[in-house]
Amino acid sequence: DPLLAGRLFSYLDTQITRLGGPNFGQLPINRPHAGVDDMLRDGMHQMAVHDGLAPYRPNSLDGGCPFTAGAAARGYVEVPQELPAARKVRAAPASFGDHLSQPRLFYRSLTPIERRHVVDAYIFELSKCQEETIRRRQVDVLAEIDAELCARVAAGLGLEPPEPRTPITEVEPSPALSQVGRQWPVDGRQLGLIAGEGSDPEALAAAVAAGRRAGLTALVIADTPHGSAANAGVEVSRTLAATGSVEYDALIVAAGRRSAPRTRLMLGEAFRHAKPIGAWGDGRAVVADAGCPEDAAGLVLGDDPAEVVATVASLLSRHRVWNRSLS
Repeated sequence: DPLLAGRLFSYLDTQITRLGGPNFGQLPINRPHAGVDDMLRDGMHQMAVHDGLAPYRPNSLDGGCPFTAGAAARGYVEVPQELPAARKVRAAPASFGDHLSQPRLFYRSLTPIERRHVVDAYIFELSKCQEETIRRRQVDVLAEIDAELCARVAAGLGLEPPEPRTPITEVEPSPALSQVGRQWPVDGRQLGLIAGEGSDPEALAAAVAAGRRAGLTALVIADTPHGSAANAGVEVSRTLAATGSVEYDALIVAAGRRSAPRTRLMLGEAFRHAKPIGAWGDGRAVVADAGCPEDAAGLVLGDDPAEVVATVASLLSRHRVWNRSLS
């Protein structure tokens, strides 16, 4: 009944709003007479005292407990009931049992660099898991998704890839699931302009204006908020001591900036994260000192600040410098 489904949503939302959290079922007025042990342990107003250590299953800490209570344990069992025109059952649609086709479709729709990112992420996260049983269990799941994914992750963990337990259903890849090769809007992207005491305020102002024309949020980064750029009428938005490369989608080094450890760190991180990097004038020496080769993909070096910013903006429309990621 669509109307009932809508009302049930409203009731749940009202309970959460009134109590300020999801544990309204633990209030005495709402609690069932027969105690129910569940795995819901988080959220505001948690009052229950739960048994065991692991609020999930399968687990290795509680011997696999808890298990769903069946008829033998006097748990609730739904009884099918014949209706005049149908049969009432408590069951989910058959599609709810399919946990594998969607991740398989997603992985097979990715480009090689995106697949490598997924593999590296699995290896990174599972390498931090100290229980080999859990690592093997996850690799067993990957075998049901894609043989290549499973083999690459297993190799990174030093495990043998298992055979899938069930036949793998083939899927038709969808280009819409890949980020590579698409044009992305650059409106609002963060562009960091790293300036120094010797940077020309007019050149900085031209770079900021070019960034705004491209739709970027151009932010000047200097050693202090009241440096030469501020004194010359160019707003300093960030200081090197209080910012990081993760705040920006691209970095550009202005002429007149000297190399410094913090600058090298930011440029090195941006380079490894496949972000566009630019420089004009002697700012190119700062980029080179950070370990960014001049012939690397996504490096924009020139003498006209506006042209450098415009080229960096065009690179941002591809989201990342994927060629550099593949090297």
